[in-house]
Amino acid sequence: MDAKFVTVPFAAIPTKETPSKTWWAHPTTWTNRMLATLARGVKGGKWYTLIDKVFDRRNLETAASKVLQKAGSAGVDRQTVLGFAKKRDREIDRLEQSLRNGDYQPKAVRRSLIPKPGSAERRPLGIPTVRDRVVQTAIVHVIEPILDNEFHARSFGFRHGRGCHDALKCVEEKLDAGYVFVVDADLKSYFDTIPKERLLALVAQHIADTRILELIKKYLNQSILEELHEWIPVTGVPQGAVLSPVLANLYLNPFDHHMSRQGYEMVRYADDFVVLCRTREEAEAALREIKQWVEDAGLTLHPTKTRIVDSRVESFAFLGYSFRDRFRFPREKSHVKLMDRIRELTPRTSGNSMEAVCERLSRMLRGWFRYFRHCHWRTFRDYDRYIRTRLRHILLKRNRRNPERLPATQRWPNRFFETVGLYSLHEAHRYFVQSLEGNH
Repeated sequence: MDAKFVTVPFAAIPTKETPSKTWWAHPTTWTNRMLATLARGVKGGKWYTLIDKVFDRRNLETAASKVLQKAGSAGVDRQTVLGFAKKRDREIDRLEQSLRNGDYQPKAVRRSLIPKPGSAERRPLGIPTVRDRVVQTAIVHVIEPILDNEFHARSFGFRHGRGCHDALKCVEEKLDAGYVFVVDADLKSYFDTIPKERLLALVAQHIADTRILELIKKYLNQSILEELHEWIPVTGVPQGAVLSPVLANLYLNPFDHHMSRQGYEMVRYADDFVVLCRTREEAEAALREIKQWVEDAGLTLHPTKTRIVDSRVESFAFLGYSFRDRFRFPREKSHVKLMDRIRELTPRTSGNSMEAVCERLSRMLRGWFRYFRHCHWRTFRDYDRYIRTRLRHILLKRNRRNPERLPATQRWPNRFFETVGLYSLHEAHRYFVQSLEGNH
């Protein structure tokens, strides 16, 4: 293994150019003239008369197509995406008319608790009705380019042409440049604690159409239905709603710009952010600044998860990776999540053929490697060993009536698993390194 590729830097992958809004802004909503106005700045800084863009039939039809493609769960009205699709034209007619008349009323959000990866905790997920998801998507088509135009360059979450690896690359570049003291901060229950009125006021700074604002307000004040209990949250935006990501980004956008003006190197992905500093004193000053802004914004820092780290001797986690010195590993939660998934796919009592077991396992491993391919090379070797051990246990159980004196590693050597189609993380990493060196 080439020493310089023990851990492949994020910078080894060429950064794609961030696409312009002319590429991703919805064409039936955003004309070239509107995009030109957005680029040079609208007069007065606010956009008027946008509601007609929301209920434009072409917009609603495209929004419906997106919702139906995702095939999510039914909301409180029990209407499935299939049920909506069967009477699609009639449903879009109803939506267009009610939005045009101004009497559209969202239904309650069905709340479901889902497991947190790598944790015993569960997080709430809001499931709006299919009709509400269509309308929210139509609203996003209209307002997203306006709000995104204000977002800071160091904001990477839920934005077109930006992703986790872009944020991770930015962090890595600052670490390599000597910004080794890291403020590792955590906002406690961010989505559930955003003050609604302050959020609406931020939207109103850029959008003056009162009907758009009223429609967004209706969504923020949707009731929550969990089992037989229904209530309206005092704060927050529902996780799982189509509108929530862009609104959540908007609320933290002043924070991004404030920290930048103060000269701090902050990288944010949704509500997950780190501030990278050259000295501990600078990091302590940054943390004081963060605490003050967060308190003023009506939010809360997690008391035990917010800390200052010297990354040369301690590790910190960001977007699934654990950073320490120049090494990258899956963070503990990511590791636990992967191990649980491996165990789930390799039960000793599996009745499937070894080829079928390896096929399902390999499908999962390919996706995992695409994200975690920048880890230290030993990571992949160790996971491969564990996976082969699990598979040998399955084979031993199946062959218990035909005992052999040879150890399992000799009865089923590594090359055996290659023949049955098992994806090797170690080999995938080796090939990845060779492709970067120009050998493939």
